[in-house]
Amino acid sequence: MKLLVVGHLCKDVVHSRDGQERETWGGVANAVATLGALAGKDDTIVPICGVGPDDDGVFRAWLGRVPAVMTDGVFASGGPTNRIHIFEQDDGARTVCTREVAAPIPFERIRRFLAGDGLLISMASGADITLETLDQIRMEVRPRGTPIHLDLHNLTMGVAANGDRFRRPLPDWRRWAFMLTSVQMNEEEIAGLAIERLNEDQTVGHLLTLGVKGVIVTRGQRGATLYTSAHKEIVRNDIAPVPSSVPGSPTGLGDVFSAAYLFECVSSGDMVRAAAFAARIAGEAAERQAGVRSTNPMEDDRSAP
Repeated sequence: MKLLVVGHLCKDVVHSRDGQERETWGGVANAVATLGALAGKDDTIVPICGVGPDDDGVFRAWLGRVPAVMTDGVFASGGPTNRIHIFEQDDGARTVCTREVAAPIPFERIRRFLAGDGLLISMASGADITLETLDQIRMEVRPRGTPIHLDLHNLTMGVAANGDRFRRPLPDWRRWAFMLTSVQMNEEEIAGLAIERLNEDQTVGHLLTLGVKGVIVTRGQRGATLYTSAHKEIVRNDIAPVPSSVPGSPTGLGDVFSAAYLFECVSSGDMVRAAAFAARIAGEAAERQAGVRSTNPMEDDRSAP
């Protein structure tokens, strides 16, 4: 099985409440780490992302620790690696600021890798690819029926002049979702997606009429919901949360969920099973981030130096 991951590499700078800072790989790296841990000996993971000149060697060395990863899709971006600052608050909330945003990944960097079994597009920065590039990807893979899973993520966020992110509707949201296999959002993202005042059921209904086969809404410690359509009726599949001792929503769990979902969906062809599997893998990742337990062989390789 060959799985492609398209999106911006990020360096997450986490500012903890005690004044400490730590840097970790984020964005597409979270999905690659998850897929690398799940991959079998016959699986290949192909990240397609740019990396800044200061981080190129370190990131390639990090990728080199994962036998399943093919690094041919990683390219020198010419500009800095995406950098995100995350400020943890006393109440458990987080303030996120964008300091550097990489240029969108051009279609020509993606095209030659598209003969795969599944494709994850992670809008980690919101500027990872353009809508025109997504249209080109759709046209390229449609004859092969390649599943495309889109995590909208920061596509639903704007960036203020000072770097602060803010929620804002996406005027072209229908075109972004058109004819994709599945689309993933969290509750805040789907609530603010449309310019029209649509509730979750209404937004899901619109998405399922656009050729989308599955709409996933992640709900943190309350699990997730997979919406599908049968006989022109919306079918709601609520995925029970995985018991966790971790409060809040640690960074990157949406990326973990999307990667695990794609892996199982391509493997089994069952979206309900894939959503349940993804919820379990994301719950285990939350425990690892909190230092409760360690079962992921890549855990020691997740941090940037």
